[in-house]
Amino acid sequence: MNKIDIEQLFEYNRWANDRVLTAVSSLSPEQFTKDLSNSFPSVRDTLVHMVWAEWIWLMRWRGESPKIVFNPADFPTVARLKEKWREIEIGQEDIIDTLTDESLAKVIAYINTKGEEWKYSLGHMMQHVVNHASYHRGQITTMLRQLGEGAVSTDFLLFFDEKSESSSQSR
Repeated sequence: MNKIDIEQLFEYNRWANDRVLTAVSSLSPEQFTKDLSNSFPSVRDTLVHMVWAEWIWLMRWRGESPKIVFNPADFPTVARLKEKWREIEIGQEDIIDTLTDESLAKVIAYINTKGEEWKYSLGHMMQHVVNHASYHRGQITTMLRQLGEGAVSTDFLLFFDEKSESSSQSR
């Protein structure tokens, strides 16, 4: 894993998260919070878990080990989630801008929310964040189908297709 790969993964992650947030924007408040018996009960609760996970990893990369978990009730709308996500993305971009291939190999220790110490390389942590988000975006696609809504595709290769199309259109 190198800096260019990480930049690309996080560009993909932002693109995929944006697609999901756009797709769920049309849900009614009842659909957004409906208990669908998933890992996290609702679309909202799953998205809150995702944004919290990206936040807590960012804090760990900064040398902090927060113990809080976001409360879904603090995110009553997709707009509020987008706002928090944008704050986190800015922090991620700041970290990525300073990365080197060597810094990705640096081992970072942190204390998780259960008080346990863990250590991983920064590069592995960053890959984990994108992989974790992909897993939960798949769950949201299933929940959208359960709600009778259209699915959203966030395939990695679709990201490249769309990126290529927009590059060729801007020429």
